Amino acid sequence: MKRTLKHYSSLISFNSLLIVVLLLTGVLQFLIMFNTVKSDTYDIRLTQIAEETVRATKTVEDVELTEKARDEAEKLVEPVYILNLDVVEQRASFIQSVFEVVLDVKKQLADFEQPISKDERVVMLKTALKDIINSQPNFTLTDTQLDALLISSEEELKRAQAAIEQTVKSKLSEPIRSEDVRAVKTKVATEVSELSAISRTILSPVVTIAEASIVENNILDEDKTKERIEQARAEVEPKKILQGQIIVREGEAVNVEMIRQLGLLGMLDQKESKKPLFGLALFITLQMAFLYIYFNRSTVSVVQKRKHLFITTIVYILSIIVMLILNVVEGNFDVLIAFLFPTAMSTMLVRILADEKAASIVTILTASSAGVIFQQSYASILQMDIAMYILFGGFGALYFMRSMDKRKHLLHSVAVITIINALFISFYLLLSQASISLVEGAFYFIAAIISGLLSGALTMGLLPFFESAFGILSTMRLIELSNPNHPLLKKILIETPGTYHHSVMVANLAEASCEAIGADGLLARVASYYHDVGKTKRPYMFIENQMSGVNPHDSLEPEQSAQIILAHTVDGAELLKQYNMPQEIINIALQHHGTSTLKYFLFKAKEQGKDLDESIFRYVGPKPQTKEAAIISVADSVEAAVRSMKEPTSEKIQQLIQSVIQNRLQDGQFDECDISIKELKKIEVALCETLNGIFHSRIEYPK
Repeated sequence: MKRTLKHYSSLISFNSLLIVVLLLTGVLQFLIMFNTVKSDTYDIRLTQIAEETVRATKTVEDVELTEKARDEAEKLVEPVYILNLDVVEQRASFIQSVFEVVLDVKKQLADFEQPISKDERVVMLKTALKDIINSQPNFTLTDTQLDALLISSEEELKRAQAAIEQTVKSKLSEPIRSEDVRAVKTKVATEVSELSAISRTILSPVVTIAEASIVENNILDEDKTKERIEQARAEVEPKKILQGQIIVREGEAVNVEMIRQLGLLGMLDQKESKKPLFGLALFITLQMAFLYIYFNRSTVSVVQKRKHLFITTIVYILSIIVMLILNVVEGNFDVLIAFLFPTAMSTMLVRILADEKAASIVTILTASSAGVIFQQSYASILQMDIAMYILFGGFGALYFMRSMDKRKHLLHSVAVITIINALFISFYLLLSQASISLVEGAFYFIAAIISGLLSGALTMGLLPFFESAFGILSTMRLIELSNPNHPLLKKILIETPGTYHHSVMVANLAEASCEAIGADGLLARVASYYHDVGKTKRPYMFIENQMSGVNPHDSLEPEQSAQIILAHTVDGAELLKQYNMPQEIINIALQHHGTSTLKYFLFKAKEQGKDLDESIFRYVGPKPQTKEAAIISVADSVEAAVRSMKEPTSEKIQQLIQSVIQNRLQDGQFDECDISIKELKKIEVALCETLNGIFHSRIEYPK
């Protein structure tokens, strides 16, 4: 099921998928609820001449007209921009820094007794400019351009510097928005090219420096713009259909707007066979529109939105089916069987499998649908007692539910839901004007307890099916995968005992580091267990598993050895896929080395005099995409390096950790994940503390 959903959903865009899924959900919901609703209002058709005057029976907000008016007001709001004049001095400082570095290198070159080759002086300048180039986006100088700067005289460089400073300052004194940057750069390049003060020899690098100096200085003030938009929308008065307002006059032809207003009021009817059609269709349309807006505006990744969409709609339909069953059974009893409905089932499932916002929406939709189903009349007031019963139970679970990784958390949630249900039943009985016997009252309290228990039981019972179908990595799934009896873990232990011990150590380090920065420590621990599973394909090729002392790599060429070692990430991912492991763990198996270089065999090849492309010795990647993957990559290297130390001390361990992290940073291995320098510092501390606890000094025992 999981692969089928992934296959078909990946063939179309998310917006198209969203429309299709919501359409199918709406149709299915309509088929399920069709027989539970009735309407006996007005039989009015489009273009029909009204036989009587129809007035609104209640006051309702015309949401559609209100939103249209607010949208129009929003369109009239002008964006607010702020001109940042500090940029002028900042970019001037950038230009000065570049030329100062060039002049400084020229002085160094002049001090050499022996002539320096072109390549050597270019390397010197490139090294000196490294920090500046790295700090400036889209700023690079070719070797030819660098050499042109070095061979130019000091006077030429200073004239060029002064000329482009003046040009850049002139341009940056005027507002430049992000969309205008490219055009301004082109103008600057043209103007600089026409300056007589600049030598033709250095024109090319000078133009590049000038172009790099042009940046956006007129920045959109999102907060003030948003504030203006909100104010403009707030000033729009809600459009309402007032009670007593004439919707259709006798003798008038019924138009589209009249039909829409009657539908909004729940007063529209067709022939007897189609009585429920429009009202229910409108109700479902509003619900699906609500879901459409939510998922369309969701900021999570497309993959996550697809999962959340399927989960939300499936859970919602399941809830409606349960309601329908209770509604069918209810006819045989004199009490409201609807109070047996598991109020928090849909909320808890969506909360665990998706997120809180989706859970809130499902709670509202479930409660409103319950009001329609159990009322059996759309035209009158909804069955508010049942609707509120589900709302209180659902939102109670949402508010008090923290996690579901332990049984006590589930019991706490169920207990809270049961108490809320019982309190609502008390409210219901106290405010009810009907005479309720002791037996009926007892039944309702028992129903409240059963509802709470069913919420927990159905949630726990359905979770594995959803996790399997959608590849969701829940806490419970992670705990299951961490079991040493898992086939893959047993395979690692039996076939690669050294790798298994290494993985356990990495897991301890990774979990401690994740907890230090607020990342998912459990995911890091479990992923660490499996990150080197690819080594089981060729266990003897990895030093930690070479029990005999014989190293097969001694008889292989460095490039051959490298390919074997490099392949373990891809081999591991393929093996994990065969065992239907979660994608998060597969990704970490692929990413834990990023695109780093296998330096040992690279240096070995160089020692043998081989001139090989360095890319042969690099992992295929990709680079770590998450904080957990980045942490595991560091922990993996640190653990292996510390274990190779003969006499590890606190100072040596700290230096090693700093070196590993710094090398990763310089190699750009963390460029694709959102880990910060501050977090890396915390990781360093956590790794030091953990490793010091493992490799602490011991006294020598007497013989």
